[in-house]
Amino acid sequence: MKNYVLTGSCQTTRGVVAAISGFLAAKGCNIVDSSQFDDRDTGKFFMRVSFISEEGVLRTELSEGFMTVADKFGMEWDIFDAQQRMKVLLMVSRFGHCLNDLLYRWKIGALPIEIVGVVSNHFDYQKLVVNHDIPFHHIPVTKANKADAEGRIMALAESTGTELIVLARYMQILSDEMCQKMSGRIINIHHSFLPSFKGANPYKQAYTRGVKLIGATAHYVTADLDEGPIIEQDIVRITHAQSAEDYVSLGRDVEAQVLARAIHAHIHHRTFINGNRTVVFPPSPGSYASERMG
Repeated sequence: MKNYVLTGSCQTTRGVVAAISGFLAAKGCNIVDSSQFDDRDTGKFFMRVSFISEEGVLRTELSEGFMTVADKFGMEWDIFDAQQRMKVLLMVSRFGHCLNDLLYRWKIGALPIEIVGVVSNHFDYQKLVVNHDIPFHHIPVTKANKADAEGRIMALAESTGTELIVLARYMQILSDEMCQKMSGRIINIHHSFLPSFKGANPYKQAYTRGVKLIGATAHYVTADLDEGPIIEQDIVRITHAQSAEDYVSLGRDVEAQVLARAIHAHIHHRTFINGNRTVVFPPSPGSYASERMG
């Protein structure tokens, strides 16, 4: 029996859920998990269905048959093989906490992805990456070669079949062209404070102002820097007794956790971009289970 995920979005109307569930039942499929959301503000409907093909119907046949349902509702949709791992390209500069965390989760199977490579504008994590038997690509970036460097990154993404790019603290601004070409397929992580601190040493600025909450935001990348649709956020509390160095360490922890959860949501097809916002459905049972411990 094969496990699949069907995702769909369309204008709000009656009968969508019945049509989808009826189609799957007719094809000998059993729904094991289903989520839906009707956005009254935008008039859009979103649905994610995890199901088992109990009679062995293949994805190609399911997709061909579902076109009739999709056309009836003007639906944007896809059917995914739940066992197929998404191809992910990681990018990092000199802060390695997110990269280390992602490599560990990948190694134990808690983050079921295929890492096609790691790109960096520095050599700091070359040995770490190579020791994991993952291709490491050093692509330096300067003002003079920025366009050429980005062209090399895009060529690498295309040659490896990259489906998702993760900026695991990659400290370079991407061009509008790359953001548009990879729209909905680049995830970034950054700190988020209240009030907001920009520029150098944001954690030191937060310490100086006595901030009591440190947060992190993972979002899809758009041409507007750090303003793309938000996928995941979290916070950690700070007390008056903690130092500026504590702020940095705690901030790194929450950044790593938030980025991992955002990637988990994307690779399991739980995210839908809804204008400037996202719809993020809850995880299916068992999707966080690791293949092995330690």
